Amino acid sequence: MPKIKINREKCKACYLCIAHCPKGLIVIDSELNKMGVKPVKFQKKKDVDCIGCAFCALVCPDCGIEVFK
Repeated sequence: MPKIKINREKCKACYLCIAHCPKGLIVIDSELNKMGVKPVKFQKKKDVDCIGCAFCALVCPDCGIEVFK
């Protein structure tokens, strides 16, 4: 399974990655980051695997997401 690394301190809560994840594996975190916004986090689901498409990383305007295959 590909690995997703999200830098929560770079996240400015635009949530473009959530809208573009075809598997719905990126969600809003409940804790605030240093900028005072709720960043995103990768949430593994029981029956759904990340396909490593990297759409999340491509749409992130702050380059806060990395995808490792």
